[in-house]
Amino acid sequence: MVMNITRLIRPVILSAFCGITAINACYAQADTSNLQYIDPRIGNVGQLLEPTRPTMHLPNQMVRMYPKRADYIDDQISSFPLNMVSHRLGEVFAIKPDDKPVAPDSWKKKMPYDNDLEITRPWYYSTYLIDKDITVEFAPGKKVGDYKFSFPAKTATKSILFSVYNDGDAKWNFTGGNALTGMETYHDDIKIYVYGQFNAKGTAGVIKDGALSTQTSVEGKGVHSFITFSADAPDNIEFKYAISYVSPEQAKQNFKDEFTGVDFTALTQAGKAAWEKVVNQIKIEGGTEAQRRSFYTALYRSNERMVNINEDGHYYSGYDKKIHDSTRPFYVDDWVWDTYLALHPLRSILNPAMESDMLNSYVNMYEQSGWMPTFPVLFGDNPCMNGFHSTVMFLDDYRKGIRGFDVDKAYKGILKNATQATMLPWENGPKCELDDFYYKNGFFPALQKGEKETVSLVHSFEKRQAVAVTLGGSYDDWAVGQLAEELKKSADAATFAKRGANYKNLWNPDRKMFIPKDKDGNWINIDPKFDGGMGGRDYYDENNGWTYLWQVQEDIPGLINLMGGNDGLQAKLDQTFRESLDRSKYEFWAKFPDATGLVGQYSMGNEPSFHIPYLYNYAGAPWKTQKRIRFLLDVWYKDTIFGIPGDEDGGGMSAFVVFSSMGFYPITPGKPVYTIGSPVFSKVTINLPNGKQFKLIANNCSVVNKYIQSAKFNGQVLNKPWFTHEQLVSGGLLELEMGPKPNKSWGI
Repeated sequence: MVMNITRLIRPVILSAFCGITAINACYAQADTSNLQYIDPRIGNVGQLLEPTRPTMHLPNQMVRMYPKRADYIDDQISSFPLNMVSHRLGEVFAIKPDDKPVAPDSWKKKMPYDNDLEITRPWYYSTYLIDKDITVEFAPGKKVGDYKFSFPAKTATKSILFSVYNDGDAKWNFTGGNALTGMETYHDDIKIYVYGQFNAKGTAGVIKDGALSTQTSVEGKGVHSFITFSADAPDNIEFKYAISYVSPEQAKQNFKDEFTGVDFTALTQAGKAAWEKVVNQIKIEGGTEAQRRSFYTALYRSNERMVNINEDGHYYSGYDKKIHDSTRPFYVDDWVWDTYLALHPLRSILNPAMESDMLNSYVNMYEQSGWMPTFPVLFGDNPCMNGFHSTVMFLDDYRKGIRGFDVDKAYKGILKNATQATMLPWENGPKCELDDFYYKNGFFPALQKGEKETVSLVHSFEKRQAVAVTLGGSYDDWAVGQLAEELKKSADAATFAKRGANYKNLWNPDRKMFIPKDKDGNWINIDPKFDGGMGGRDYYDENNGWTYLWQVQEDIPGLINLMGGNDGLQAKLDQTFRESLDRSKYEFWAKFPDATGLVGQYSMGNEPSFHIPYLYNYAGAPWKTQKRIRFLLDVWYKDTIFGIPGDEDGGGMSAFVVFSSMGFYPITPGKPVYTIGSPVFSKVTINLPNGKQFKLIANNCSVVNKYIQSAKFNGQVLNKPWFTHEQLVSGGLLELEMGPKPNKSWGI
């Protein structure tokens, strides 16, 4: 049970038993079941790029909060948002306490805090503002949040300041001395509303054009407001609020729906129960405490996105800028280039009903905007990365039996993307001459070194990414063809089966790499380790040619054939993990900052690498998959603030950790098959939504005993390193015998 923490009483008591630096760990011991292993601070310092956020929220719900600061090393908080609209695309409504008289620049001042006195749980947050002697607490609901600000006793001035994060029009209005309504414009034209109430009455004011005013309402660009309480007011100032993307009236309704008869403690208890239900769906035995912490924290992060923005039967859609009535959830905030690989496949196991609602949301977005989205967020489809990997997501889920969406309409959107949308990175909209070239010639053309760009639509920084676009397009086209086959559309199936093989057009048999060609079909002489400008974007994307060497998971037999058979595949995999950079790390990372978590040329810190170590299962050496996976988990996914090797991207890397720690992985989304790695736990039990259980038992499993000696599935000898989705959801039992040395004949 989460207790009210006021004026550091709770942290001081805890520190007496735990030591101040272990407050989070000691606090977690009070949690039941597997909740004790969740630590949102893991990965809060990025290797080179973005850190993870220690986000407080309910599973897949709209209101999300994390303190506004650079990362865990930053010891100053600039403000606390009332809502994080997107995983990394902005917040709305800043709030902060102050114990000094309000000045025009009060909202600009940062607030030092003590990391060791901070408590971060998914359903509860507390921090101590060390210069002000103020404790801040927060609890999230679905569309609501609750802040508590505990001031020192009889503080003469107790103020709560409000600001906005965006430069658009905003409004603040205080009524009755304790109620607040507000509006902030997000992403140019989306109006987001807040309604809140304080537990005491105060005197309101506003800050506009650099001056204080006693007005109780204000409107304009970048306006700020505040409310000040007298010394006789309670030392614990509480602010309950609700957010709406629909209307001010809906914000009030959301407040009523979630706060009627609910106080702070009840909100935290409900949040804790919601997380307990999600986290305890997977039960584990064995493993080290560090492995359990990494695993359950990854499972927590796998339930951040997408978020349901349906409010009481209504939702705002950024895809046609309209309010819609619907009894079904409407989900946004998904970066499919990252999440189609493991996060959506994980949800298809744990919560297929939610996955169905997400697919239905995609179909609605297509109906409303005219395009099947790729990176759907609140304001619409955000043009990021490359590829139409939502196509793969639809195929994968359909083949796993997930329905509840209009598959014919979904196919129309998928087909339109494949035939009418531009494939250019970081661009949305109709095709251009480069797409027509791809359709005709089977590869995306690159520019020769020094050649000037001739196509105005090409992004000035992201470039053409010609090899990455060709390989990603091949996977997407393969998926179109496979879904067409499922839907008995034979002509489309034949067309896209051919286009699915386009990756072969950039295979250079002499260099045994995927190398770019120019518009005349000539090879471009590059160093695939380092050429291509920032992030290799002229030819690849965020990674070099060694990562994109393996981007053919939809046709592993075809890739094996290009490499001259299993021995060639295995040798090239070995080389990938051992190949030198041929330069210093700082020189390499200056150009490839996304390619972190390096092992040779393998980059654990970026999503395209996830499946690579599992390819040994197809090269006649499953024991090498077991070796590599255990090594990668142990080296790069520690239970520390540095415990994520790259951009986590809202569930992408976390889902990889969940799967790989359990001992299997969906190597080819679109094919309902899992390939086996090396579980870190001696027993994994997944409680399936159909009432059955999938169990994986790894006898004698330990840090040393990582190699599979033999296997059985449902009591029958298994001598191949994979099993099907149908076997899993039917309640299968996979039993492994583990040992310290490899059995090189198993799984061949």
